[in-house]
Amino acid sequence: MEWETGLAGLATGLLIAVITAPVGVSGAVFLLPVQLSVFAVPSPAVTPTNLLYNVVAGPGALLRHHRTGTLHGQLVRRMVLGTLPGVVLGAVIRVFAIPGPAVFKALVAGFLLPLGLWLIARTLLPSRWSGRAREPLSPRAVTALALTVGVIGGIYGIGGGSLLGPVLVGRGMPVAQVAPAALASTFATSVVGAATYTLLAFSGSGGIAPDWFLGLACGAGGLIGGYLGARLQPHLPETALRLLLGTLATAVGALYAAQSLA
Repeated sequence: MEWETGLAGLATGLLIAVITAPVGVSGAVFLLPVQLSVFAVPSPAVTPTNLLYNVVAGPGALLRHHRTGTLHGQLVRRMVLGTLPGVVLGAVIRVFAIPGPAVFKALVAGFLLPLGLWLIARTLLPSRWSGRAREPLSPRAVTALALTVGVIGGIYGIGGGSLLGPVLVGRGMPVAQVAPAALASTFATSVVGAATYTLLAFSGSGGIAPDWFLGLACGAGGLIGGYLGARLQPHLPETALRLLLGTLATAVGALYAAQSLA
């Protein structure tokens, strides 16, 4: 029944957002396999549905960051400006080229799994990396990375915070600085991406438009959960946030590795 699906989507979005928002991850990367396996959203409609979740869920965490004054600065602007053109290109690639999801899952697993494990080890055993601190990425490198993540987000609807966050934190940036910027870029990317898919739906076939009911239900849960997660962030120490980000990256990598081998 539709109301049962709506309640399940609401609960799923809320739970995911509460856990992921403190480290700048929208949660769409976890929602994607749930939509495919549990809610049976067809491809490629699953991608714009995931983007729709980000559009609805994003303002919750962003409102909290705005109130605390953390939603400002060069990092936010560079990440947003980098991801916006990327997501349009990614959406066009997804609709007309339709790249295989198996390759994407293997690439994400190969990227996030070792990165997450490294971030956990570096946090738990800081003495092993004493004197090896890495320089933060240059502004141009941040923009280039955001552009790449924007393309990936446009193709697969995962937002990009789960990819950007571990890289920037691993390069020495504090989680409290990275999280608002990652969430802002994810929100901007998702607004443009969802609009692009809606327009492309008029010229294509095969279920390009999002599942509006499910996307809105999951997004409503994410809206509440994102605000709660962002409110929780200042009360968590940097070590706990780094461990959470590393754990999330490792979990996503392991999940996609298992799916790519299935």
